[in-house]
Amino acid sequence: MKRITILGATGSIGSSTLDLVERAPEQFEVLALTANRDVARLAAAAIRTNAKRAVVADASCLGALRDALAGTGIDSQGGAEAVCDAARMGADWTMAAIVGTAGLRPTMAAMEAGGIIALANKEALVSAGDVMMAAARASTVTLLPVDSEHNAVFQCFDSAAAHRVRRIVLTASGGPFRETPLEAMRTITPEQAVAHPNWSMGAKISVDSATMMNKGLELIEAFHLFPVRADQLDVLVHRQSVVHSMVEYVDGSVLAQMGTPDMRTPIAYALAWPDRMATPCEPLDLARIGRLDFEAPDPVRFPALRLARGALEAGGARPAILNAANEVAVEAFLRRRIGFLEIAAIVADTLECYDPAAPETLDAVLAIDAEARRVAGERVKDCVA
Repeated sequence: MKRITILGATGSIGSSTLDLVERAPEQFEVLALTANRDVARLAAAAIRTNAKRAVVADASCLGALRDALAGTGIDSQGGAEAVCDAARMGADWTMAAIVGTAGLRPTMAAMEAGGIIALANKEALVSAGDVMMAAARASTVTLLPVDSEHNAVFQCFDSAAAHRVRRIVLTASGGPFRETPLEAMRTITPEQAVAHPNWSMGAKISVDSATMMNKGLELIEAFHLFPVRADQLDVLVHRQSVVHSMVEYVDGSVLAQMGTPDMRTPIAYALAWPDRMATPCEPLDLARIGRLDFEAPDPVRFPALRLARGALEAGGARPAILNAANEVAVEAFLRRRIGFLEIAAIVADTLECYDPAAPETLDAVLAIDAEARRVAGERVKDCVA
């Protein structure tokens, strides 16, 4: 049996992972499940899977978790360090699905234990790409990308002949506002922004899809995951979300991975790798879909993509600043403190006002992240005022 840990078990990715694991209980032993503060869902999942340990990052929720698991024999822990301890339990396979920079320390802790890490937390790799990849190289860990785009590239990329790759093309649905006039985007509400036309995702990543910041973050992630230069990474808007990404080779061949827009497909690929496993995903019916459309992203209506590419090309601390400012701005938008178009504006202002030296350690990354959040928070206050 494969011993697994799921960091972020109650989120969208964690829930999809649990769905697959529970369909094949004879194949998996669950060591640990973690959540931020959703005690009810965490406890229910731990009981269903007979997990060894359940952890809430918010220590104030530990009492409620212990009550929910009383008599089950499941170990209950609470606090940020307890999440890292769960990551170090020695799982054969760890799903790193804690949203945002909060997932950085637990993911690094999982690397200390080795095994396979299925990486669904793009923000961690964006903020600390150089530090994380150096840690991965120094350990026995295998990183498998779970984002549908990077998972697709992983399936198409010939690692033994990387020099024969001309470019990687990440596809983007374009989100719910791909045809919305720029002026109309000023009045977009959080409810509209999280209503993704193709994918079922959490609120933060749904807003990132709506601004196309998610695709910018994915450019940076791809740069670290695959041996290519920044100028070999492109983005195409593909509204059907059927082609998840493509790899173009020097002879003109283009390999594409396709499937229905269901995150259980890339999760299953990572979960069973190097084998494959059955999923309940709807089979792809190209005859019913009838057509596949592609277009270049609009840099005027979606400036976040330009900001992310600039951060990638500049390197150093810029990606960490980009990510931190975006997290602050998205949270402010979801709380109705700023408008939709102000998300990218706040990120741009933060990048302009704060430019520290490149981080070389995890602590340096987190210090840059904290200061970038402070600067972005001041910009949010200016907008509200």
